[in-house]
Amino acid sequence: MSEKTTQYYVPEQSIWPIVGSIGLFVTAIGAANFVQQSTDFVASNEGSLGGLVLFAGVFILVVMMFGWFKDTIRESLAGMNSIQMDVSYRMGMLWFIFSEVMFFAAFFGAMFYARWFAVPWLGGAGAGEMTHEVLWPNFQAIWPLEITPDGRTLEAMGPWPLPLINTLLLVTSGIFLTIAHHALKENKREKVLINLAIAVCLGFIFLGVQVYEYYHAYHAMGLTLNAGIYGSTFFLLTGFHGLHVTIGAIMLLIMWLRIARGHFDSENNFAFEAAAWYWHFVDVVWIFLFFVVYWL
Repeated sequence: MSEKTTQYYVPEQSIWPIVGSIGLFVTAIGAANFVQQSTDFVASNEGSLGGLVLFAGVFILVVMMFGWFKDTIRESLAGMNSIQMDVSYRMGMLWFIFSEVMFFAAFFGAMFYARWFAVPWLGGAGAGEMTHEVLWPNFQAIWPLEITPDGRTLEAMGPWPLPLINTLLLVTSGIFLTIAHHALKENKREKVLINLAIAVCLGFIFLGVQVYEYYHAYHAMGLTLNAGIYGSTFFLLTGFHGLHVTIGAIMLLIMWLRIARGHFDSENNFAFEAAAWYWHFVDVVWIFLFFVVYWL
């Protein structure tokens, strides 16, 4: 490993920020059209290119990440990053995770509002005295809304067994990741690789279990995106968390490959540490999800 320079390295101008902005814009447009096209409410969108636009946006983002990370890794291995730059990276990662906390806080807030304020009001509670008459005759102000406007009955997703299994998988993966982190600080590379590989495998197993859970929800429970506010909030929270698990697992896999190639030592390893921070954040969010979405 190269020693860190005492000078503050200023990166050269890069195309990757504008490429990433374009990718995010295309992804947002494609996702909005794809979701709208997938609902039963907008039949006129049949034949829309939402799915292709979404795929194009994701492809641009993947290209951006590979290119940008490659440049960043090259700069790190060349010893261009000073101690001050290391502090900048740490502050940037902390602010990024904070933005993700706010991201999920908004989703949790939407569910809390719907569950403890909107539904009781619609059922006649509070000063508004709204009743089911303004909705549909069989409306019941209970959570989850078991009867949808079209008369279908849905079943809420319980905490066992699949959500509990996923909770154990994520918590266990966090334990193995912590062991790997301490092993890296001790320069025990073989121990790092073994424990990190277990953490990565547990992360991908979590995703496999969640895919099966979604399949079961759609085909056996009638729980879909069209199943009222409960279905919307359920898939919004668990789906976006699943996306974060996917990103985190890929990050940890890349860290495993870099450690195998000898990119880190006990002193220069912030890329691994940043990925570990992200993974622990994902773990904490899931614990909240398990209690709030599945259990309460």
